[in-house]
Amino acid sequence: MSNGSQKPIIAIGDLVWDVLVKPKGILLPGGDTTGRIALAPGGSAANVAVWIARAGMPAGFVGKVGADVFGDLVVDDIEREQVIAHVSRTSEHDTGVILVLIDRAGQRSMVTNQAADFHLLPEDLPEAALQTCDHVHITAWSLFTDPPRAAALHAAQIAKAAGATVSFDPASYQMIREMGHDKFARITRALPVDILFPNRDEGEALTGERDPEAVANELHERYNSAVIVLKLDKDGCYVKARDHAQHYPTGDGPVIDATGAGDAFDGAFLARYLRDGNLAAAAQFANDIGSWVVARYGARPPLDDELRAILARNQA
Repeated sequence: MSNGSQKPIIAIGDLVWDVLVKPKGILLPGGDTTGRIALAPGGSAANVAVWIARAGMPAGFVGKVGADVFGDLVVDDIEREQVIAHVSRTSEHDTGVILVLIDRAGQRSMVTNQAADFHLLPEDLPEAALQTCDHVHITAWSLFTDPPRAAALHAAQIAKAAGATVSFDPASYQMIREMGHDKFARITRALPVDILFPNRDEGEALTGERDPEAVANELHERYNSAVIVLKLDKDGCYVKARDHAQHYPTGDGPVIDATGAGDAFDGAFLARYLRDGNLAAAAQFANDIGSWVVARYGARPPLDDELRAILARNQA
């Protein structure tokens, strides 16, 4: 469903398998309980690419997986979603797996193994694709360690030098705090950010502020007047740009599983905003997609009539 007249939007980073675990009862040390367990394709950057494609824009993905059957399956899946996959394969590391523990409120905690996706190198990058894309999206999972930090920074710089724009998702407030926001700032200084996608906790970790307007204003100044899209979960989002400062609420709805909701929001926002530069329309569309995702299991639930209606409204 991609628009062939547009240059691709490329997400760079992780393509993995999510093991989703939602216990029915409290999980006690040494105890047992029943619950729901599912295996689903995931990875923050890959999720963003899929949602860009689902929103009708040409999407690409750059990453690394193992030379194993799980790598075969996860690459096949992203290609079925109409994402152009620039994926390196390695026999030295397995395809990545993330354990996602989902509590009764639908909030998730994750444990990530440092597998093939953490070993993307500059020489793995498809430079021709990066030089001809419209936009590159980076998540902080590609910056917390090196590798893949050098590859992610180089990819953004290649695309930026060729005229593309760059977005960045800080990804994890816990990792920012463990690293220290000063070190995080030094690492990201080499990243040419045009659009920043923090959530409320990441914004607080980066600025020490809690009020959405204060967080957005400080990040807008710190990141050289980048568009700041502050994700506020059930409260929608707050968007700050040079000539724009607006809160966009979202409707009430069930929260079953928050896995991948922020990635879906990013992908939807980018697809809509890069189409015509309409910040309000992009924020409203991203809110709708995020709300749809949290009401279902997994980062990329299969399409249903409700989602098709949301996507159709976006194309109107």
